[in-house]
Amino acid sequence: MTETVLTLQGVTLRYGKLTALDGVDLAIPSGAIYGFLGPNGAGKTTAIRCAMGLLTPQSGRVAIGGHDLKRNRRKALASVGAVIETPALFPNLTGRENLDVTRRLIGARPAQIDKALELVDMRDAAKRRVGHYSLGMKQRMGLARALLAEPRLLILDEPTNGLDPAGIRDMRALIRDLPTRTGATIFMSSHLLSEVEQIATHVGLLQHGRVLFDGSLDDLSRQQTPRLIVEASPSDRAAAVIAEAGFANAIREGDRFTLADADALTTKRAAALNAALHAAGCAVSELRLERADLETTFMTLTAQPEDAA
Repeated sequence: MTETVLTLQGVTLRYGKLTALDGVDLAIPSGAIYGFLGPNGAGKTTAIRCAMGLLTPQSGRVAIGGHDLKRNRRKALASVGAVIETPALFPNLTGRENLDVTRRLIGARPAQIDKALELVDMRDAAKRRVGHYSLGMKQRMGLARALLAEPRLLILDEPTNGLDPAGIRDMRALIRDLPTRTGATIFMSSHLLSEVEQIATHVGLLQHGRVLFDGSLDDLSRQQTPRLIVEASPSDRAAAVIAEAGFANAIREGDRFTLADADALTTKRAAALNAALHAAGCAVSELRLERADLETTFMTLTAQPEDAA
């Protein structure tokens, strides 16, 4: 059974009449890169602050590494590193000096500075003053600081926020490699679905303070009905073949058809349709079976009733 590094059970937090978190249950397995997703105002940052002990929920339980955050706060947070929003660094100190300040505060070994700098590829820039750093360099230095204590759980709140495309690419590659290089489990919030899809192994979807999904990215994909994309002409003849094959609700756009059948959309059935189209004299220029990407799945799960009308 996979060990759970961070657990939220029934976490509820209210501000007066506003319920920010409503019975939130999350389980982040060891070694995962967990993408925490939700629209603005869904409660992601509030949940992260509860997980770090910065906010105290009215009910529910938070445990880190098996330690209850309320009962044993010091042990629970000893294994946590975090980068929340833009890192607060001393601009007149060098990168190395910034890390040394934190190292002394947490009692880490001096050798941890070089190790952290190596992990984020900032050794060459460590002698420069932070005030001369780009945003991407500051993000990396903030990440290096979070890694000084060799955390088991690394919490990242919007780690690519404000970065240019090259910076996003570099940060994505860095995060993807961290579990292997450090053994840390990554818990990251983001609104960039395409970025999360490229690096996450697990996802949690939050809407109005409630969890819509918590599990592996593969499990989430399997929840969505696969689609068969077909482009064939002449389209009227192709439409007749498709209907005869049992696809009653095909979406047609010119010569392009989108077919969905939750019960029996398999590669074998797709191949049979392809053969039937050719036998009927149709020219098939495209035929592919696809599952919904993360963005489509996310929009489906978080759609409001009025959106669907």
